[in-house]
Amino acid sequence: MIELEIQALSASREGLLIEMSRFILTAGFTVRRQRLVQDAHGILLTVVVRGPSRGRRALEKLLDACDRLVSFKIAPVVDGELKPHFAASLPRAMREPAAPPDCTATESISAAASDERNMDQPTAIAAPVAANVAQSPPTQPEIEFIQPIAGHPVAAPLSAIAGEAFIEVVRVGPDEAAVAKALNSLEYDYPCLLPQLLALQAAVPEAARESSLELAGRRTGGWVFAREYALDGGLDLLDAISRIGAPALRALVEVDQRNALVHILNSPLCVVDGPSGCSFFRGFLEGLLGPAIAPRSLSIFPVCCCSYGAQECVLAISD
Repeated sequence: MIELEIQALSASREGLLIEMSRFILTAGFTVRRQRLVQDAHGILLTVVVRGPSRGRRALEKLLDACDRLVSFKIAPVVDGELKPHFAASLPRAMREPAAPPDCTATESISAAASDERNMDQPTAIAAPVAANVAQSPPTQPEIEFIQPIAGHPVAAPLSAIAGEAFIEVVRVGPDEAAVAKALNSLEYDYPCLLPQLLALQAAVPEAARESSLELAGRRTGGWVFAREYALDGGLDLLDAISRIGAPALRALVEVDQRNALVHILNSPLCVVDGPSGCSFFRGFLEGLLGPAIAPRSLSIFPVCCCSYGAQECVLAISD
């Protein structure tokens, strides 16, 4: 198995993650994490996927046939290495070549240095120089004013471009102490877990937020399965989602199940431009459905999230 990072540029955002996920699933890969960023060039999409070592060529062919993508690049994931998006806008200083040296100014400086050296010479030698200077009036370097070309967009200021740069936080393991504290009274709090989850989301560092919410979800899902669905084992995937996954999720949020896609409506853990809480629901379904399906292997990943501007959060489930 290998992990690959897909960087893609698209002209539009609507439905992009869902369409990309279909290509990724067809090639035998699963999505580990993704990010969408609005840029002056278009929509910058970065997806980290995991799949078979021999599947890279098939994935490249599928993405090459995707009309939504202007261009894309695929590279192996290197732990601890942050890769800027290949299509992200560059600062103006990097886009424009350095200005050529001002020859007029250089000559003026050289002349001034020469005059200064001549001041130290005897009067007989300095006199002709002074006479020449008196005969030739000093010239001012010409100043050329560069006017913007009509209709040509003015480059964005560096501060604005820096705000759109692609930045990905290096993820770390869960804060197990914070998770244990949030679920300390699970049997009494369930299903009213929103205050505890929001407190957990705010308490842990950003790098540990996703893994901590996922661990909390996995523990909660496992607890719910043991309490309510322990006798429902050996189900196929769609039966497990319909009979266990969707009903259990509806105790927490509003859910619409469409085959192996679970749509979470108005997720209280995912707000626009805020942190995503989909990792809790992913962990919840893993802990809940893992013991119920046969064979006991499960892959759940977010297709889109309200935190990134989608209308609803969507989780895709496969075995």
